[in-house]
Amino acid sequence: MSSDWNQIALIRSQTLALLAQITAAPKPSYQIDGQQVAWSDYLRQLQQTIDWCNRKLAELRPPEVHSQAFT
Repeated sequence: MSSDWNQIALIRSQTLALLAQITAAPKPSYQIDGQQVAWSDYLRQLQQTIDWCNRKLAELRPPEVHSQAFT
């Protein structure tokens, strides 16, 4: 596989680990000193990153060829 495939697979793996951490101990959204922290938005961004990685990995995967030999 190409180095691009390996890099995208690593990003996917790291993002899945972050997603697991966040969903294991969910936190509410809050605002402090005028700064909004929206965990649901962060969760959605992580899910979008995983979806992007899945699409890119599928594009980079070599196509499968099925053949059958007859005798």
